[in-house]
Amino acid sequence: MVTGNQTYAKEFVLLGFPGSWYLQISLFMLFLFMYLLTLTGNITIICVVGTHRLFHTPMYYFLCNLSFLDLLFTTAYIPQTLVNLVSPSKTISFLSCLLQMYFVFSLGCIEYLLLAVMAYDRFLAICHPLHYSSTMNSTFSAQLAFGSWVGGFLTVSGPTFLISRLAFCGPTIINHFFCDIDSWIALSCTDTHLIERVYITLSFIVVLGSFVVTLVSYIYIISTVLRIPSPQRWQKAFSTCSAHLTVVVIWYSCSIFLYVQPSKQNSLNMNKVVTLLNTVMTPLLNPFIYTLRNKEIKDILKKAFSST
Repeated sequence: MVTGNQTYAKEFVLLGFPGSWYLQISLFMLFLFMYLLTLTGNITIICVVGTHRLFHTPMYYFLCNLSFLDLLFTTAYIPQTLVNLVSPSKTISFLSCLLQMYFVFSLGCIEYLLLAVMAYDRFLAICHPLHYSSTMNSTFSAQLAFGSWVGGFLTVSGPTFLISRLAFCGPTIINHFFCDIDSWIALSCTDTHLIERVYITLSFIVVLGSFVVTLVSYIYIISTVLRIPSPQRWQKAFSTCSAHLTVVVIWYSCSIFLYVQPSKQNSLNMNKVVTLLNTVMTPLLNPFIYTLRNKEIKDILKKAFSST
């Protein structure tokens, strides 16, 4: 559909990773392996936590939410990437591209919110242990998790609606392996200042807001732990936080660079590399980080493998 010089695109081309056929097949095998490993790791955590009453606590309830989120997050774009790597046609319809962008960024927002909720949970457990059980009960835990999911989906609804109204001039080639907001802004020939302002505002609210909650929680946690006289209790307190803190550092170090300021002037090639680290490696590493740093989960997995 064309209005003057403006085109309302019906489909886009996902450029992905240009290169030889050998490179495409190699990347296909790598992405497939990492995707299957991500599914296996996160499904394992959900099954272990769900089938053992020892883990029916708020901390592991939030961990299950994070694992389920990572399953959805990777499924939102990796299958399409795999198809594009082996297909001569790398096109994706306007609606499919819009939906992919909506789900990828919504699930990304939920990850920020869940990580902040998990930090707050550790803050209550370590800084207010006597009131932890009464405060972080099953109802409050469910409300925090539900609020994170709803908040993430609602946050991206506004930018998605604005992007759906954009018009495009010339070739609709997206220099990325999934439908990224930066790419939509770069391709549009209409005024994108409103979208950029809305997106920047929401980025600050979600990214920096969740970061502040996480940072303040850990400041209180560290100050509380340092006042504990026993080194053994230091180690026990930090062991419940170390896995979450590792995930937080990996996630934020990549994402703040990527999404705080979308602009046509951004280097899309650089974004592609950093996005790969953030969207593929983080969901892949999460189950292994939590497993390797959790004695109870390691013991259960050892028993399961030794009995087979």
